[in-house]
Amino acid sequence: MRLRYAGDCRLCGCRLDAGTVAVYERSTKSVRCIECRDHSVDASPNADATPVLDPVPTADAPPVGASPAADATAAVVEIGRAGASAAREFERRAAQREQRVRAAHPRLGGLILALSDDPQSTRAWSSGAAGERVVARSLDTWANERVRVLHDRRIPRTRANIDHIAVAPTGVYVIDAKRYKGRPDLRVQGGILRPRTATLTVGGRDCTKLLTGVQKQVDLVRTALAEVQPDVRVRGQLCFVDADWPLIGGAFALDDVDVLWPKKLAQLLNRDGPLTDEQIDRLHRGLAAAFPVA
Repeated sequence: MRLRYAGDCRLCGCRLDAGTVAVYERSTKSVRCIECRDHSVDASPNADATPVLDPVPTADAPPVGASPAADATAAVVEIGRAGASAAREFERRAAQREQRVRAAHPRLGGLILALSDDPQSTRAWSSGAAGERVVARSLDTWANERVRVLHDRRIPRTRANIDHIAVAPTGVYVIDAKRYKGRPDLRVQGGILRPRTATLTVGGRDCTKLLTGVQKQVDLVRTALAEVQPDVRVRGQLCFVDADWPLIGGAFALDDVDVLWPKKLAQLLNRDGPLTDEQIDRLHRGLAAAFPVA
């Protein structure tokens, strides 16, 4: 990360423009320039100075229950790159198709590839990667400095991944980005003579099964936090990109999953809650270790 706003170095007073690499001191809520980065904030062993730098990989991220003192000296968390694994899968499938076409048609392979599109099953990976990047940019633009985000996290022992995990003052949020056309809607039927049923539709199509995937991811994140902070709130969110949202309202919740758009998501994460900055940082680091970059 880099400075979102301009400021002055706390120690030497030099001007730091927006976008400059600097060091943020959470305890004093001030910044230091890189030249002054080795100076301690104070003599306290629990002083918290977090480098405001582009993330770098850390091979030994602390567990979810690490102490605040350990967090103060830990390496910067690798937040990941949104849509990276989906983009790699798209490139892999596209390359395999190109090889097949060129092998089957040595002379006309280039022309066939130029005049035909990749199959929908391949294009879906590219579209998904673009949707994840849109959500990530929205969070960077609208989420405040207390919201910590992880992108494109691998679920251990599987090939699946979680698009985004956000740690906010109100809890932990598991975010699944979807790039769908049409209007998301909550359709409720029955309730008097028949059992009440609620379904998620997008453009009139039943997409309730999308909730199941988010709920499974929420359970995995909740399990990872169970031993150290079982009382933390973990909630799922389906974030639809490019959907036909109405001008007023539109967001809703179904089966403990919020259905919304990127800016509404950031507004929800910005709400005040019971978690302190130290707890947010500890949860963020622990989840980064439990769910590594995909």
